[in-house]
Amino acid sequence: MAFRGLLSKPHIRGKFASNGLTSFWGAAAATSSIHQFTVQQPALPFHITSVHPIQHQQIRNKWTKTKLRQREKMIHREKRVARGLPAKPNPPKYIPKDRPVINALSREERDAESRKFDEAASEELKSKIAKQAESEENLRHQFDGLQMSDRVRRLFDLQNGSQKEVVNSQKRRGMELFQLREGDTGSSAVQVVALTTRIQQLQTHMAKHHKDNSTKRGLDALYVRRRKVLDYMERKDFQSYRKVVKSLGLVR
Repeated sequence: MAFRGLLSKPHIRGKFASNGLTSFWGAAAATSSIHQFTVQQPALPFHITSVHPIQHQQIRNKWTKTKLRQREKMIHREKRVARGLPAKPNPPKYIPKDRPVINALSREERDAESRKFDEAASEELKSKIAKQAESEENLRHQFDGLQMSDRVRRLFDLQNGSQKEVVNSQKRRGMELFQLREGDTGSSAVQVVALTTRIQQLQTHMAKHHKDNSTKRGLDALYVRRRKVLDYMERKDFQSYRKVVKSLGLVR
């Protein structure tokens, strides 16, 4: 301890450095500092294994995400008002109420145009029905246009067919009146005709069997399906929609 105390004095340390004992003095000084640190360290009443930094708690405030979003909208509206614009932008294809309507038809002109369209559609439908009656013979299993003897023709006559064959024949003939091309079975007008034929068949069945709840449920589903197709036609092809509704006598 006395030797370490001597080394701690600066004038004695300088003598050791001048005599070339710097390394010895450095080691001794390091040992002395470590010993002093260990000696001066106070004893703790408990053993500390590791010390973790204090974690910052989450700071909560009153500005929720919804309030922040509302504030951003308010600031955006204030900027628009400052620039002389309305607070909210107008929707696309916006038409002001005070804009005058140009080239608008009167009620009488629209009614006359509607009657003219209905007459043209009726004439077109009548011509198709007459052409269909001339070309088809209404045979079972779609054997129309085949060459056969009179006995075989009477055998395949539709009057000898079942109710299902009669309904399928009516459905096929109705679909041919509204099809856009030969073999068309997917256009909207053709789908409405097919659904209407099936609805009429189920209505005839329900008139006889009132307690057939499963058939009633299927009939309601067909009503909904036909209404959806008609709504689509009303949006996309209004002329075909009018023609189908007038021809089938549907109430819309």
